[in-house]
Amino acid sequence: MLDPRSCCELLTPAEMAEADRLTIAGGVAGISLMERAGAAVADEAARLAPSAGRVAVLCGPGGNGGDGFVAARLLSSRGYSVGLGLLGERTALRGDAALAAARWQGPVAPAEALDLDAADLVVDALFGAGLSRDLDGVGRRCVEAVNAFARRGKPVLSVDVPSGVDGETGAVRGAGVEARASVTFFRLKPGHLLLPGRILSGRLVLAEIGTAPGALQALRPRTFLNAPAIWRHALPRPGSASHKYSRGAALVLSGPAHRTGAARLAARAALRVGAGLVTLASPPDAVPVNAAHSTAVMVAPFAGLAGFAALLADVRRNAILIGPGAGVGDDTRALVAAALSEPSAAPRAIALDADALTSFAGDAAGLAALIARERRATVVTPHEGEFARLFRGRAEILGAPSKLARARAAAASLGAIVVLKGSDTVVAAPDGRASIGFDLPPNLATAGSGDALAGFALGLLAQGMPPFEAASAAVWLHGASARAFGPGLIAEDLPEALPGVLRELLG
Repeated sequence: MLDPRSCCELLTPAEMAEADRLTIAGGVAGISLMERAGAAVADEAARLAPSAGRVAVLCGPGGNGGDGFVAARLLSSRGYSVGLGLLGERTALRGDAALAAARWQGPVAPAEALDLDAADLVVDALFGAGLSRDLDGVGRRCVEAVNAFARRGKPVLSVDVPSGVDGETGAVRGAGVEARASVTFFRLKPGHLLLPGRILSGRLVLAEIGTAPGALQALRPRTFLNAPAIWRHALPRPGSASHKYSRGAALVLSGPAHRTGAARLAARAALRVGAGLVTLASPPDAVPVNAAHSTAVMVAPFAGLAGFAALLADVRRNAILIGPGAGVGDDTRALVAAALSEPSAAPRAIALDADALTSFAGDAAGLAALIARERRATVVTPHEGEFARLFRGRAEILGAPSKLARARAAAASLGAIVVLKGSDTVVAAPDGRASIGFDLPPNLATAGSGDALAGFALGLLAQGMPPFEAASAAVWLHGASARAFGPGLIAEDLPEALPGVLRELLG
């Protein structure tokens, strides 16, 4: 079995079909690939039902069903009592699926008639990742019967993806199997990670079946599972000659006195992740509050747009964050415009979150125009609500078929890295690259969590990490810190849990 975190490329169903085609064109028989896939399914089925009990295998009319026939035959040879149900007529099977079915010597029942109640495990091999229509009729009834079985606490193992889940988008096509685990082959698909496919897939098992090594080079995938393998090469590592300014000087805009916590949280996160110097740009009324609560983070008073521009005049400040607790309105909008368009003699990166994005509600084009002026590396970190407000009226973006597609369209439109947050956070770049969060824990759903994430991104940008890699790394570090802390997490704990994560990562 393969570790998905070291095989980060994600393939759409069409790309996986092309990888199979290239493998077969290189001299590997299709039935050989199917035999190896079915063997991987049988191995995982044996782990889920270790005693040689009763297994119900539901096969569909395509390649997924062929994998199911192979798994059924191998499980039977291991002493399991196997019942097999087929959706459609056996005489309608074609190609490798027909060959696999011919090697099965047991009876074949209609899928809907197969008795699941007596089974210890159901193998779902009905529909694969390339499902292109909503399920109805017998197919939907079979999925519903499998889910009734699963809701009694019994395990369901899906082949490739749970039947009814779109392998490209993670969407449910009418109905979707609720699997305990899913076995897929060569590389994961976006639908394994995007909601709701992520939840329905259960534990993911990635099997090597002999796909041609050159397939990835030919396909050049642009979507990745977010893991250190895709950004570790760019992670900053201080050297013996490092000093605080060589590690980057970040500036975080604070809100008024009653809304300072979010900016302070982001500033501390930026400092923890390695920025050499972090300063809070503080309105006059917030200076006492920020100064009383900050030690290593510095406080710089400013008044109005002119005062903020004076802070930006220090070219050593190479990364700016605006948004957490900033307030929504024209004043914040003007400060964003200054950060994006004030000339600077040195490169500067901009991170925009929360109120900064909502201040441009319905005017994503205006924000894009500002980003284009100086072409500064820009990262925006909206949650779904902020994303919807920013792109209000943009049906071509909000109506895209998946979260991945929406984030990509938004990144291309803004000319910025878009971090579309959630338990399946997507990071998308204007050039089409994208990463999807793999194991982001649910305890991240706490007030201030997004401010810490913005701070992590800011601190990495300040150290010169390229923006796509910085944003992807920030998302991963955010999740890893939450896992390291465990239950009871609040947002303030995230920067404090980070050193242990970095120690293990950099060790």
